[in-house]
Amino acid sequence: MKLKLDITPDLVAAMAAEVNAGEKAVTAAMREAGTGLKSSWRTQVTGAGLGRRLANSIRNQTFPRAGESLDAAALVWSKAPVIVGAHDTGPLIRSKDGFWLAIPLPAAGKSLRGGRITPGEWERRRGLRLRFVYRRTGPSLLVAEGRLNTKGQAVVSRSKTGRGKVTAPIFLLVPQVKLPKRLDLARDADRALDSVPGLIVANWVEGRTG
Repeated sequence: MKLKLDITPDLVAAMAAEVNAGEKAVTAAMREAGTGLKSSWRTQVTGAGLGRRLANSIRNQTFPRAGESLDAAALVWSKAPVIVGAHDTGPLIRSKDGFWLAIPLPAAGKSLRGGRITPGEWERRRGLRLRFVYRRTGPSLLVAEGRLNTKGQAVVSRSKTGRGKVTAPIFLLVPQVKLPKRLDLARDADRALDSVPGLIVANWVEGRTG
């Protein structure tokens, strides 16, 4: 018994149309999934109190950049991967030199460059020397002899009598610190991945009926 299969022009056109619909559906689905994941990650970052600037470091891109493909993909990433990754994993942070991590207290004030001030910058700006104080039952300290201004920050005392002069703790010294885990990026990534099949079907059906 012999079977003869004739592929008519109508069948070829129908197959091509189906492939075209599939390419559009897959590409649209990946675009939606990527955009949704970017939005979810940005919401997580702002919800954790990490600021709009860090949230805006989350970006996404759909591939191919132009046209449609059955192999379409979406990439979601951060332009500040070290910072975002640290809040996602909650790592143990140690000093690079193997000594102490200096954590500024309220009396230290802020850095002129933004963020946390270092002991070296503090001494240069305040004109005071920091003194090491070892404590057996808690973190050791870097302290300074001066007075507290209206902002509660330690400054040079101009009093000749020593009135108002205090020994102010400026930095806590710890060998290491555990950064709390404030983000769960994998959770949202898994949800985005699980949504892809449904998005493909929805876009395929919409393409046929649209």
